[in-house]
Amino acid sequence: MFTKKSKQQQTPSADHFKIPRESHSISRKDIDENALKVLYRLHNAGFRALLVGGGVRDLLLGIKPKDFDITTNATPEEVKALFRNCRLIGRRFRLAHILFGREVIEVATFRGHHNDDNGQDAQKVKQSEAGMLLRDNVYGSLEEDAERRDFTVNALYYDIADFAIYDFCNGMKDLKEHKLTLIGDPEIRYREDPVRMMRAIRFSAKLNLTISEECAEPIRRLAPLLQDIPAARHFDEVIKLLLSGQGLATYRLLKEYKLLQVLFPILFKDGEDDKATLLIEQALKDTDQRIAEGKRLTPAYLYAIILWYPLEQRAQEMAFEGGIDYYDAFLLAMNEVLSIQIKTIAIPKRFTAAVRDIWVLQLRLPRFGGKRAQRVHQHIKFRAAFDFLSLRAKVEESSELAQLTAWWQEYQNNNKLPAHSYVGNASKATEVKPADKKPHKKRRYANKTRKKPEAVSLD
Repeated sequence: MFTKKSKQQQTPSADHFKIPRESHSISRKDIDENALKVLYRLHNAGFRALLVGGGVRDLLLGIKPKDFDITTNATPEEVKALFRNCRLIGRRFRLAHILFGREVIEVATFRGHHNDDNGQDAQKVKQSEAGMLLRDNVYGSLEEDAERRDFTVNALYYDIADFAIYDFCNGMKDLKEHKLTLIGDPEIRYREDPVRMMRAIRFSAKLNLTISEECAEPIRRLAPLLQDIPAARHFDEVIKLLLSGQGLATYRLLKEYKLLQVLFPILFKDGEDDKATLLIEQALKDTDQRIAEGKRLTPAYLYAIILWYPLEQRAQEMAFEGGIDYYDAFLLAMNEVLSIQIKTIAIPKRFTAAVRDIWVLQLRLPRFGGKRAQRVHQHIKFRAAFDFLSLRAKVEESSELAQLTAWWQEYQNNNKLPAHSYVGNASKATEVKPADKKPHKKRRYANKTRKKPEAVSLD
């Protein structure tokens, strides 16, 4: 990893990397109130407390940070002793999460270098044969912590003690040059944690930074290392990649650097499908617009779109090979496609259930005879399925799907069946308005009055 400094080497003092308050733009008024509470309590307890990572980076770029992370020389157990609303998490990286309602402030202890000659406990550090860190709870100094960060722009520290910024890795310079650079040897750092390749793509798209040549070169070669990452972690990372407001740019970078092929292997089983690419890119463009407008969205919709054409192709193959009805083949193909995908990305059941609903509704939307239209319209996933149908009509340039979309749009606008019929498939979708219900008739009994039972004499 990092080489140990010799005793004869002169290490510059921290003041050499210090940027005083008057030389930067960060103000406490821009920092989250709860993050300030944590910073000041740690500081007042005699510990060093600094804001670090994306919070500092985004404030310097004039972006509102999504969260605020803190680093300190206090151990996780010492942090927990200071905060009743604290819980310790993680085995690989021991972290303190301080809870303020739904908001979580993450506090990490300064990390140190891995040295084999200082008697470290073997339980604190563990690496796989490929070099990936499995356990890493070695604590160190602020300078060592900076060297352990991934990218230079994430190794900037804001000190609550004097409101100065500490820049040990030329992060300020890279921000000004709009460049993304890894700290240390890129190949070693990617092997330690292959997810860093995905983070490089995300930061490049989100912050409009150019990945430096030395950091970009190993990504395509090392992309298969992502297969060793737990599928559950992939789900969290993919959400950040595609649902952060720059989904389209991120998707194209993932494909360019051969990471998409590892995350969604089923998409590239028989080579790249141009029709699928058009559908996915249009969906991501619409998703980015919805995020910009502050509208809600669900990951299930995006997964339903990404896996739609592999599902459709597999359903047709199963129907032809097995000689079974297409609807039955479609249901079997759904199970197969999802079971393949969750081996790479562990999509939770609440989302796979929604994906199934959106898919099945694509078969139900053309069938709206009698009372079917009302039942389909009342389905909890109708709106997502209708948006999906509209997207398919637009991308596939299908007149039949366009007519079907127009029919359902009119139904929603008027909350009743349209006067015209959708004739894309007359056997499936000929619409007949149901007759009015007859008034309920009151039941009549043969004997209008019931005889009371005769009294029984007890004499």
